[in-house]
Amino acid sequence: MSKIKLLLDVVSDMRSLADSIQAVCDAMVESEPKDADKKPTSVKGSEPKKTAKSVNKKIKLEDVRAVLAEKSQAGMTAKVREIIQKYGAAKLSEVDPKHYADILKDAEGLIDG
Repeated sequence: MSKIKLLLDVVSDMRSLADSIQAVCDAMVESEPKDADKKPTSVKGSEPKKTAKSVNKKIKLEDVRAVLAEKSQAGMTAKVREIIQKYGAAKLSEVDPKHYADILKDAEGLIDG
């Protein structure tokens, strides 16, 4: 393997690591309790029904990044990369948000091995 190829692999791995660290930081920030986040509990049955479209809109890039970072840290970086490429992107931030739910389903199916 050429030195340039090795360096490109190192750069790719460093980017993946940076994405993983960002996901962990985002998850920590989101888990911080805020007074504004406290919502009054609603009466059962009074909530609107969720459609597939509304569920997809509620999934954030940070949520997907956190799940994929966890899988990547568990040694499945190549499989995570394949999932992202499956949706026509080189990196997660390039993926269309409408695919986030599908990506999460694919990530749940990953098994180390």
